[in-house]
Amino acid sequence: MQKECNVPVSAVKHNAAVAAQIATRMAALGKTYHIEAYGCQMNAHDAETMAGIFLSMGYKKASSLQDADVIVFNTCCVREHAEKRVFGNIGALKKRKDENPDLKIIVCGCMPQQREVAERMYKRFPFVDMIVGTNELYMLPELFQRILEGERILHVVDIDGEIAEGLPIHREGTFSTCVNIMYGCNNFCTYCIVPYVRGRERSRTSADILQEVRNVAAEGFKEVMLLGQNVNSYAGDDGTVHFPQLLAMVNGIEEISRIRFMTSHPKDLSPALIDAIASLDKLCKHIHLPVQSGSDRILHAMNRHYTRADYLRIVRMLREKVPEIEITTDIIVGFPGETEADFQDTLSLMREVDYAAAYTFMYSKRKGTKAAAMPEQVEEETKKRRLQELNALQAELLQKGNARFIGTRGTALVEGCDHRSASMAYGRLGNNKMVYFPGDESLVGQMVDVIVTQTQTNSLIGRIATETNR
Repeated sequence: MQKECNVPVSAVKHNAAVAAQIATRMAALGKTYHIEAYGCQMNAHDAETMAGIFLSMGYKKASSLQDADVIVFNTCCVREHAEKRVFGNIGALKKRKDENPDLKIIVCGCMPQQREVAERMYKRFPFVDMIVGTNELYMLPELFQRILEGERILHVVDIDGEIAEGLPIHREGTFSTCVNIMYGCNNFCTYCIVPYVRGRERSRTSADILQEVRNVAAEGFKEVMLLGQNVNSYAGDDGTVHFPQLLAMVNGIEEISRIRFMTSHPKDLSPALIDAIASLDKLCKHIHLPVQSGSDRILHAMNRHYTRADYLRIVRMLREKVPEIEITTDIIVGFPGETEADFQDTLSLMREVDYAAAYTFMYSKRKGTKAAAMPEQVEEETKKRRLQELNALQAELLQKGNARFIGTRGTALVEGCDHRSASMAYGRLGNNKMVYFPGDESLVGQMVDVIVTQTQTNSLIGRIATETNR
């Protein structure tokens, strides 16, 4: 059973009071903040919480990083490339800090949660004012007050399973937004750093989640994305409410038109969840189901807790119960010990499942994970070749898969407009397919019925359905 443990309300209220004190001093000064978020949607959502806290402290959003009085890097450590970008972007600010000592620079998120990395950053970048981990968002006003008084802070605590409720959030979207339902991960895949920087799984109560969804609905949001490192293992209310039940509860909130969720672990995908996808009218007919490899040998080395046959059985169940469902995935190539035969197993699984999209990566060694110390590390050139071959196959399958949608009708939630040629509105269908069709900004945020007429490389093209062509 997962632990539910909230940060004391008194601690959240204390920091809200500190934020109000800072706001009294700062609001008239016109101070601004800029947040750079790297990595996953969880990080992007954390950045919205940070933005809400800065607004509560009297700061305004800067028009750009160059114009900001406070710069925040909310970091990711899942991929080596993201870490290198962060180090480069922090280093580039030294000259600005020298020219403007009042500039405040904060580094937070998953990178600093690795204590060794945090200490290295603290020594390497003495011009950075504050370095904090993933579990201190609710403390931001108190910590920020201290750097305003001239203190330099390195504050990383072990993940203790606490969840802070009631923090202000400044949501960037206008029609679609994210709501966290749980934090952390218990799976310890051998390539993944997440359990070490996000902690063990802990679920929010269903009451807190439903209240947040009602709040965003009252703000005018039509679509909600329920977030977790592994939403399938949600166990709220002391383990009495599981993910399918939570989905049914959210489905009952009248003002919400669409529900999405991310991410699912195959080992925890239950028949009850498949039934929920089939039966709940607001739940989108799409699932992101990371497979990572098509080889049983590599899946075992990754500690994924399912076999290729298990995964394919889940896919068959999904398509039997929800024929219109679209499946997307994550795949890693070049995991330690991966042979050409293992890689061919991945290619054959990709052909068999026929994914709507695949997010593909070369294995990236993460210090502290078991895979980093494994023998038979695959050469970089081999990883690059395999990634190119994998992507070429996915592109081929995508073109063939998209063709079957020609002539079909669906409802798109309009996200924006593309004016590169004729004005084309675009939005996602319920199955997560992106469709473009003639339209303008007046359609943004609207649910529009569309008939698909043709395809392009990664998306569909259509026209608005009228009474005569319905």
